[in-house]
Amino acid sequence: MNLFVSQTIVIQQLKVEGIQNSSVLQIGSAGVIQPVSQLFNTGGFTGPAPLIPDPDAPSVPLGPPS
Repeated sequence: MNLFVSQTIVIQQLKVEGIQNSSVLQIGSAGVIQPVSQLFNTGGFTGPAPLIPDPDAPSVPLGPPS
């Protein structure tokens, strides 16, 4: 038996506190959610990334406060 669900969803506001790897945000209906995890090395890196000098320093230089 095939079941087809037709929905109209109107979202006025959606607040997501946090989403991480392997998280699923679902709106509506789904029969089966099959997880997919893909990792790509598009830069051709062969070793670990270099350590950052000061982990507490911002990674993007910030301008003076206005």
